[in-house]
Amino acid sequence: MSTPVTPAERPQQLRREFSLWSAFAFAFAFISPIVALYGIFGLALSAAGPSFWWGFLLVFSGQFLVALIFATLVSRWPLEGSIYQWSRRLLGTTYGWFAGWVYMWTLVIAMATVALGAAGFIANIFGIAEPTGGTLALIALLILLAGTAVNLVGRRALKIFMVGSIIAEVIGSVVLGTWLLLFHRQNSLSVLFEGGGADNTDTLAYLTGPFMLAVAFIGWSFVGFESAGSIAEEVREPRRDLPKAVLFSLVFIFVVVAYSALAIILAIPDLGAVADGTVADPVYDTLTTALGSGIAKPVEVLFVIGFLASFLALQTSASRVIWAYSRDGALPAADALVRLRGKARIPTVAILVTTVIGAGLFLLSIVAGDVYSLMVNFTAGGFYLAFLFPLVGFLVVLLRRGWTPAKFSLGRATLPVALVAVVWAVLQFLNIAWPRVAFDQRYLDWSVWIGIAVLAVVGAVLFASVRTRIASTADVDDMESFDAIDARTDDRGATR
Repeated sequence: MSTPVTPAERPQQLRREFSLWSAFAFAFAFISPIVALYGIFGLALSAAGPSFWWGFLLVFSGQFLVALIFATLVSRWPLEGSIYQWSRRLLGTTYGWFAGWVYMWTLVIAMATVALGAAGFIANIFGIAEPTGGTLALIALLILLAGTAVNLVGRRALKIFMVGSIIAEVIGSVVLGTWLLLFHRQNSLSVLFEGGGADNTDTLAYLTGPFMLAVAFIGWSFVGFESAGSIAEEVREPRRDLPKAVLFSLVFIFVVVAYSALAIILAIPDLGAVADGTVADPVYDTLTTALGSGIAKPVEVLFVIGFLASFLALQTSASRVIWAYSRDGALPAADALVRLRGKARIPTVAILVTTVIGAGLFLLSIVAGDVYSLMVNFTAGGFYLAFLFPLVGFLVVLLRRGWTPAKFSLGRATLPVALVAVVWAVLQFLNIAWPRVAFDQRYLDWSVWIGIAVLAVVGAVLFASVRTRIASTADVDDMESFDAIDARTDDRGATR
């Protein structure tokens, strides 16, 4: 093995400027209680009625098992790119490449989805009652450009936005939820046991139909906790801090989302109007009714902050996965994509690639139909499919007795937790991807499978063109180990 070079001599080495708090804030902003709730609230409520709330408990329970496995993996391999890196080291380069391919595109599409969601709130704030697809796309494009500018400035600006997001989440979710419960409660707790209408009298049919559709939508609310691993090589003590960030972010998100959802449901003035489609946006309608339009709009500003922070975290994660691929030589134009800019060592070209792709998706939203629902569908399914790669890989390695525990370990519970986590992720993926009749446009029901088919074909062609020049995992592992030692011994501390 050659003598390790200093950090300054490693042009492909990122700076370790994030702490445990920063990693937690990043994952928290990625999931974002505001995005997690308001992005799916109307969809889930219309699908299953107020009883959709119980889906939060179900999805959280399954995702917490997944988070435990991811905490185990990130403790062993705290590498930029998370799912891509873990899967590659578990079952080989081909397996890892396609895991990262799914994950990378899911992140980029989710980034565009969040921007379009924020655009709707911004349109409301400026009094645009029924914005056209072109208007929403234009607002989303402005969000994309502003977010790109923040990400290009450096990690300090990113951390400021993450902290601002948490403050906005607390005010916009917890405080607002408490206010609604105390002073604007319209419904009793019994509504939580009511389905979406009179047709849902068969309990079994309801649980396998409307409720599971709501669970599919809710699946989008509890992804992103793994994003702390996407910035692993920018965290000073990753093996110690990242497992905590993964688990804490998911737990806190669940508490905030479940509490806020309960408050909104109990404050809805007319559940019947929501059920029959008269009220298209139950969140905005409830806030306006309870607080008045003059107060509801400032609250929506807090929502926009949450969406923007989530957008920033998604764009950062996507750019880091692209950068991790490029460092391995696993993408075309890898030499350009892997370049880091300035003293802050920011992957500028990778960030700009996400900007170009995002702009293309916004253009598609103008010429196509219900792109927002399509994106929500695919990203939910895409995340769970991406999760399955490391989960299945980890289970296979455990069964082969080839796993070496790291700093964070589940001990004897590792195998049963891994097995149940795989079963949960498979069932939830199938639930999300199942082409049940849920939309007027039939292609939306098949959106997950259409997206997977396109990614598989394009990915196979691309992988064939780069597979012979993909670097060994040992090179990256050695580089990360040397840099982690430097980060602990560097007397500059937090400036790195």
